[in-house]
Amino acid sequence: MSPMPPSTEAGLYQRPPFELVNPHGTSPVLLVCEHASRYIPEELAQLGLDDAAAAEHIAWDIGALELARELSARLDATLLVANYSRLLIDLNRPLSAPDAIPEHSEIYPIPGNRNLSAAARQERVTRLFEPFHQQLSALLDARQDAARPTRLVGVHSFTPCYRGEPRPWVAGVLYAKAAAYARRMVDGLRQGGEEIGDNQPYVIDPLEDMTVPVHGDERGVDAVLIEIRNDGLRTPQGVEAWATRLAPWL
Repeated sequence: MSPMPPSTEAGLYQRPPFELVNPHGTSPVLLVCEHASRYIPEELAQLGLDDAAAAEHIAWDIGALELARELSARLDATLLVANYSRLLIDLNRPLSAPDAIPEHSEIYPIPGNRNLSAAARQERVTRLFEPFHQQLSALLDARQDAARPTRLVGVHSFTPCYRGEPRPWVAGVLYAKAAAYARRMVDGLRQGGEEIGDNQPYVIDPLEDMTVPVHGDERGVDAVLIEIRNDGLRTPQGVEAWATRLAPWL
């Protein structure tokens, strides 16, 4: 078992909380990759996870960053990328959500998140969560002030098998209010003949999601999350293929 993380986390988060890619992109699409990284500061000892678990889908969305970067380049779209693991704090969860800082993820306990001190929790909020969402809000504010058409797209991936259950979809589109935009995307992707989820493998819940309900729906901005099964994103060829399929429908 790895050593347990310290009770205080002050000073641990030296890496910037996010990266802004192509800030002057001309596309109406604004891309977000909230689960891009599995990085956890060394001092936190992988939150008590072994190397295999810390590299798994619980820590990040495998292949999502590569896909998001490729889409950004193809569309000339601005992209906001998170630089820390979702296990530290999930940027696509409201702070009130029980799994904003998860103590358990699928079959994996997260020892380093149990009995977390109030100071350590606040450090993650202040250093990781708030800067990311302030930046996303600023990007959207600037577009709104300039009367720029905007479509907000979160880029995610999902595991082919969850809690022992295989998932038949190769991709899914998640949405709440942006039904016309999302269904056009679903219909376009289904032209390939494969199974595409319509609000599957997840659904948007304002109590459990941030990007779509808060930054999209509350502003009146069309907002969706695209979910790609991660076995399709594990090679450069797979990433290229999915970027080619997605780009025309975004």
